[in-house]
Amino acid sequence: MLEVRRGIDTGAGGIVSGDWLYIFVSAGLWYDAGGLEERMYRIVLLCTLFSLALLSQQRAPQPQPIEASPTERKLIEDKVGEIERVVGELRKARIEERVIADIAVYAKAGRWLLEFPGFYEPRDISNALAVLDQGLQRANQMEGGFSPWVSAKGRKIHGYVSRLDGSVQPYGIRIPDSYDGSKPVRLYVWLHGRNNRLTEASFIHGFATPPAPTSTAWSADVGQIQLDCYGRGNNANHWAGEVDVYEAIADLQARYKIDPKRIILRGFSLGGAAAWHIALQNPSQWAAAEIGAGTWPRRYLMADAFPPHQAPLLRIWENITDQWALNAFNVPIVAHDGDNDTGTPSIPPPPPGTKHRGQLESSIRVREQLAREGYPSEGDTYEMVAKGTPSIFLISKNTGHATSPEVRKKVDGFLKAWGDKGLQSPDHVRFVTFTTRYNRAHWVSVEAMGKHYERAEVDAVRSAAGSRFTIKTQNVTRLALSEMSAAKSIEIDGQKVKVKGGFGVTLDKASGRWKTATAKWPGLHKTHALQGPIDDAFLDPFLIVKPTGKPWNAAAHEQAMRILARFDRLYARNYRSHPRVKDDRDVTAADFANYNVVLFGDPGSNAWIEKVMGKLPLTWSQTEIRMGGESYAAGDHLPALVYPSPFSATRYVVLNSGLTIDEREYNGDYSLPRWGDFAILKVSRDVEFPDVARAGLFDEFWRIPR
Repeated sequence: MLEVRRGIDTGAGGIVSGDWLYIFVSAGLWYDAGGLEERMYRIVLLCTLFSLALLSQQRAPQPQPIEASPTERKLIEDKVGEIERVVGELRKARIEERVIADIAVYAKAGRWLLEFPGFYEPRDISNALAVLDQGLQRANQMEGGFSPWVSAKGRKIHGYVSRLDGSVQPYGIRIPDSYDGSKPVRLYVWLHGRNNRLTEASFIHGFATPPAPTSTAWSADVGQIQLDCYGRGNNANHWAGEVDVYEAIADLQARYKIDPKRIILRGFSLGGAAAWHIALQNPSQWAAAEIGAGTWPRRYLMADAFPPHQAPLLRIWENITDQWALNAFNVPIVAHDGDNDTGTPSIPPPPPGTKHRGQLESSIRVREQLAREGYPSEGDTYEMVAKGTPSIFLISKNTGHATSPEVRKKVDGFLKAWGDKGLQSPDHVRFVTFTTRYNRAHWVSVEAMGKHYERAEVDAVRSAAGSRFTIKTQNVTRLALSEMSAAKSIEIDGQKVKVKGGFGVTLDKASGRWKTATAKWPGLHKTHALQGPIDDAFLDPFLIVKPTGKPWNAAAHEQAMRILARFDRLYARNYRSHPRVKDDRDVTAADFANYNVVLFGDPGSNAWIEKVMGKLPLTWSQTEIRMGGESYAAGDHLPALVYPSPFSATRYVVLNSGLTIDEREYNGDYSLPRWGDFAILKVSRDVEFPDVARAGLFDEFWRIPR
């Protein structure tokens, strides 16, 4: 018997229980009762081809932690408490915050083990105690006025305070003996593979041991500093894990002399999946990228199985190796894996009997997509070059999920060559995006789109010593160009636009015609970091605002508090920080300037929700919520949305929502936003993540589509 279960989301996983075969697809949730049978049958038809593969290619179950004994737990508590005491004294003494973070990160490692146990065998406990002893050593040294680790060479741990949520986070660093601080050096950034036992303590303890030359993490020493990102755990560097990469780089750059034109991205397996999206969505950040293996979700191929407000969002991350591949035109990528890799190539996996090459498929798909874009590969099967691009594709012979010594040498040579050359501003930029969150390639920036989550493309050529620009666009309505000091003429989509040389030029398209933009852009528009969905608010510093007043409707208020509690718990467990929180009466105007402000409650309980009413696209009374011409009983419903803040031109305001991704997807290769830009939630007693009565995406002007 085949059954599709309502409201269950386990990604593309399947289980057998007794005589039942359950196939679960991440369609998220069914948001109303109408049409349920039709959607169920569509899901069944789409999934039947995948059913046996789902059963045969399940992920390994999450390991179950063991309990520390009362004596061991007390020892951990005492060590954490002592480190935290010293940290408090150092803050009173106004010691440099970065030095304090280097100590506080050890207390954090122990504190999170107390809150979220991460011991899987007895040695994990002894390793954690050893990590805390390292923190105590640093604390004692700093109390004596010394911080010898700051100038030490070799492998060591640093901490930084995240602007995102105020937490302290670790990263590992290797300083070569050749580094003397006299000149900038290149930086290699490493994104780790999957390790479901990973905690701050195990990351810190494991980093002390250098990788073997056979490890995918190993690379030849060419005088580089190497940064190992913790990435907030196992999330393929999504959401807070993505922010971690850039914050760790920024902290390291504040401590050491790094050449910004010689930063190289590296990752393998889960780190390979992460490197694909970070390299292709931010191509002008990296001098080169090494990307090994990586499983990628392809649920966008099953878009019909998702509600209309979710399906477009599949194009943000879930088609990276296919439709974002064109961005390899402007970032040198060496992609590789073994020819005998047997890992799951994609989520969902191919139908039974389909030939595939395991996680090698990710680089094969990128190479094939580049060919469709006009850049076919040439060369030997095991070493191909995408002609017309700087990217190459290698295969390790007779090798599984790993890198052969022969390929390792070629990869190291590639990274050195592009590191020697350094990041340069190209005269030809080809760039594709599906959201203004990821909108920049070198001197081209897509500021607005005709329609979000549809393919937007720019093909821009600079010639005549930078005086002439010839540009073709698709689905772009506002385009910013930098490095324009010598500009004399622009031809865009066959139209000539008068321009004067300067630092930059912005062009607007209206009624099919381009013109130079005025300094002020009137009205609301979806643009970079102000385009939604709700979850996008949690890629920049955010502040949760709790209500202190009397709620209008007790049941709706309790629902809002359950949503907040769920977000706090899942974010803390998976992204290693409790969100920053204030009571509504303590919030200031400066908070709206500094943060995306997330308001929980209703206009009766939260003073700031009352203040934004009239400035958001809904009306809300004690009895009724009206949105987009539809009415909902206020006692049985709760609005959730993201919207440009009425109090700050560069920030969001959010109502009654944290990240909307499924719980399972915090620790995985994908994480799909489930409520779009707005939702009317059904109040349900004792339910943390409620069903929705309505959900959707605002249009490009932040209006509810008709």
